[in-house]
Amino acid sequence: MHVADAPHLRVLRLLRDEGPVSRAELGDRLELTRPRLLAEVERLVAAGLIAEAGMAASRGGRRSTLVELHPRLRFAAVDLGASSIDIEVTNGRLEPVATYRESADIRSGPRQILQRVNELLHKARTDGAYDRLDAVGIGVPGPVSYRDGVPVSPPIMPGWDRYPVRELLAREHGCPAVVDNDVNIMAIGERHGGVAHSVDDFLFVKIGTGIGCGIHLGGTVYRGVDGCAGDIGHIQVDPNGPVCSCGNTGCLEALFSGFALARDALAVARSGESPALAERLAAYQAALQAAGEAGGEGDDERTEPAVHISARDVAEGAAEGDVTCIRLIREGGRRVGGVLATLVSFSNPSMIVIGGGLALLGHVLLAEIRSVVYRRSLPLATGNLPVVLSELGSRAGVTGAAVLASDTAFEQAS
Repeated sequence: MHVADAPHLRVLRLLRDEGPVSRAELGDRLELTRPRLLAEVERLVAAGLIAEAGMAASRGGRRSTLVELHPRLRFAAVDLGASSIDIEVTNGRLEPVATYRESADIRSGPRQILQRVNELLHKARTDGAYDRLDAVGIGVPGPVSYRDGVPVSPPIMPGWDRYPVRELLAREHGCPAVVDNDVNIMAIGERHGGVAHSVDDFLFVKIGTGIGCGIHLGGTVYRGVDGCAGDIGHIQVDPNGPVCSCGNTGCLEALFSGFALARDALAVARSGESPALAERLAAYQAALQAAGEAGGEGDDERTEPAVHISARDVAEGAAEGDVTCIRLIREGGRRVGGVLATLVSFSNPSMIVIGGGLALLGHVLLAEIRSVVYRRSLPLATGNLPVVLSELGSRAGVTGAAVLASDTAFEQAS
């Protein structure tokens, strides 16, 4: 029997997703004979994974006992972005009992980043969030060998190639660990508790510092033979375009991503083509100059601090009606939509979910993506195809990491 069909896994996942259930209802829902169900339940109680939770409502005869996931169960969910660390410690129902979020540069390397992850998890323990962890799930912003639990040649993660992330986390916390690509965990999270709940075939597109696609087919994430399925950010869309972080030219990610949008926005701010961005740039420069003068008296050597225009500045400028900001968003949406149109014709999903940091560009971006996908894909594939924004937003990643962590713990309970 495939591990995914094991009765104990079906019991644990149902209790995780739906809460306390009576023994009688468990038998009905999972189509297990009473002796088989009782044997599974007793084994899981003995293992400390489930516990009794009082009496169920009467069904006309003898009242059945409710069972639930054991209240002491704890999972750690970690979502590493290019510039952030998000952590949740959850109970068995994947409800957060502790949350931490802070800025961090993934380029500072695995030792520094994972040390900080461990410090935050140990802080959660000190604060009383858990006595022990049952599993850790982590997503990283680059290709991952899911089988080996290591990043593989990640373009924006210097020093992380083949770094033993899973092994080190498991050893540090004394529990199973699982590592996946950040977009895959976001897709899993959206399937578990977001707009794609109960949708078996959909694409989750993360548009942030990089661009990636979580491919959810037949109720599960499709990772490919080596774990790099969905790396659409490195599909070439303009052979004469800028050099990408992967070393190739004209990749989607090099033309429209958090980094690319900030680059292009700074250029139009400096040229004055965008009045809204030029005004923000001047304000940032004035603030930085004032801060430098206040803190740098007596210094002989002065260097001009870096000034950055962000995607949020572009979103705000578009909301104010700045035509250049709107044009930047639409151009990016057209490029993303063109790549997605090909994927729609190829895989025929029932939904596309847009998430990641640049989802803050909102309905201007979404409308452009929709327009291109609907125009360039086969009518049969788009007749009932919603293209929507993520419901979970920044929590999609930690939600998916918690799902993976719980599945890993449950599978190892066999």
